[in-house]
Amino acid sequence: MKALNQEQAKRITDRVLALSKADECTVAIEGSRVGNVRFARNSVSTAGLTEDMQLNVRVAFGKRSGTAVVNEFDDKSLEKAVRRAEELAKLAPENPEFMPAIAKQEYRATTTFVPKTAAIDPDFRAEVAATCIELARKNKLVTAGYFVDSTRFATMANSNGVFGHQDFTDLSFTLTARTEDGRGSGWVTRSAVDAARFDAREAAEVAIEKALRSVEARALEPGRYTVILEPAATSEILGNMFSAFDARSADEGRSFLSKAGGKNRLGDKLFDSQVNIWADPWDKDVPVAPWDNESLLARERTQLVKDGRIASLDYSRYWAQKTGKRATAGHGNMIMEGGSKSLEELIAGTKKGIVVTRTWYIRMVDPQSLLLTGLTRDGTFYVENGKIKYPLKNFRFNESPVTILNNIDELGKPQIIGGDEVPFQMVLPPMKVRDFNFTSLSDAV
Repeated sequence: MKALNQEQAKRITDRVLALSKADECTVAIEGSRVGNVRFARNSVSTAGLTEDMQLNVRVAFGKRSGTAVVNEFDDKSLEKAVRRAEELAKLAPENPEFMPAIAKQEYRATTTFVPKTAAIDPDFRAEVAATCIELARKNKLVTAGYFVDSTRFATMANSNGVFGHQDFTDLSFTLTARTEDGRGSGWVTRSAVDAARFDAREAAEVAIEKALRSVEARALEPGRYTVILEPAATSEILGNMFSAFDARSADEGRSFLSKAGGKNRLGDKLFDSQVNIWADPWDKDVPVAPWDNESLLARERTQLVKDGRIASLDYSRYWAQKTGKRATAGHGNMIMEGGSKSLEELIAGTKKGIVVTRTWYIRMVDPQSLLLTGLTRDGTFYVENGKIKYPLKNFRFNESPVTILNNIDELGKPQIIGGDEVPFQMVLPPMKVRDFNFTSLSDAV
């Protein structure tokens, strides 16, 4: 696939907009080149490169809308897509919450493209796999990993004069290392926009060290413990909370931010004063598109939590209009402030506690309180007098991110967390948290 530049993409969107006979029209073009290598049992199993490009056109007649998708870009195919969307719109029922196409926006470009990442080739991917496999064999371990890199572009326009074009690169990597008898397991994840910030050897050594250290795990009685949670252990847990700042859900009594009488908890102090969380499309570590794909509103730096207080809620265009508020773009990333200490320094300052490398299989128990259940895995360790004493059998936990962020003792140096398992690109610190609720044991490694 030859990626479209801004000029080429605009010619196509202009053509589609000119073809439409509807009251309004919105066009989006996306293209990607995604390379990957997957390995298991210390051997590459698959590798490949996929390329794709498609155009989405949405039209509306009054409050009736229709959408069509096409992956051919000649004039005949473009016109066919527009006519199909118009046919569907005329057949559709009226949407009582329909919002017309937005007015022209000003999009401030973000640094989402790095040439070094775009230049990743099969040799680069092979070297990632070879590095991990070689280190595993030296340590008599078995590895399974997945490395994926992508180069993408996105263009969107509407009949009100909105236009935006953005290029992207990113990479993500996960690795599991296990002992040959399956009694020890370690895991690591890495994510970056810039390939220069990725070191396969460094990442592999983390997983390998955890795998070697987790053999002969001992059982510890479930209960409430001080825990040191690595960023990967909290990413999905906190992701559930970050996705729940919707003002409508709060106003309608359906979220942890609801109050009696149809009110919400904007301005209330819900967390420890150390907690500061924001979204910023121009963040140097996790930059994202300057617009929200759903609404096409321009993104802004937004403070969600300030010194433990709820600083803002997310208003869709419909709910903002209904409540007399200002509509906000959906966030593409989440950044949580941390401290300056490394994970090792947090451990060194802990008298008794448990280190959790990773959590998984997380499920919602109670949306109103955000109570979640899940399991630890791939490296859980007991700490005493500032040192890791021995590995532990894994636990099931029942806990809410609201409680976790209320029980913070100390925060460490933040780290980039991304990939398919989390809803946003994130920057999160390791956390030392008291009274974390482990409810039972798990025999899985």
